Amino acid sequence: MRSFLYVVSAMIVIGLAFWAYRENYQTQDAISEVSRLKREIKRQKQTLAILKAEWAYLNRPERLRDLAMLNFERLRLLDFTPKQFGKIDQISFPSVATALPITNSVEVSAPQEASQ
Repeated sequence: MRSFLYVVSAMIVIGLAFWAYRENYQTQDAISEVSRLKREIKRQKQTLAILKAEWAYLNRPERLRDLAMLNFERLRLLDFTPKQFGKIDQISFPSVATALPITNSVEVSAPQEASQ
């Protein structure tokens, strides 16, 4: 009986060692994957910062104004001026009296429940 317990105990120890070995390598793989993803995120953030800087450089008002003037014949773009904006009291809103009357109305009702 003792030899059986020794064999079972040895099998359990071997099984646990194999499990710990596999878990160790899976953990190392996960850690290396996290490190790789962090490097990729850092690289993408750097790329995004460069793209934002380029976008800000390309959207400078003086550059856009020069491009608009250079291509005026084709695009007909003009600068914004305060005169181009209106005031709220200059907008004509439709009056309530001009609402159209409802004709050909349709009655809607809920479906009747089946009687039991």
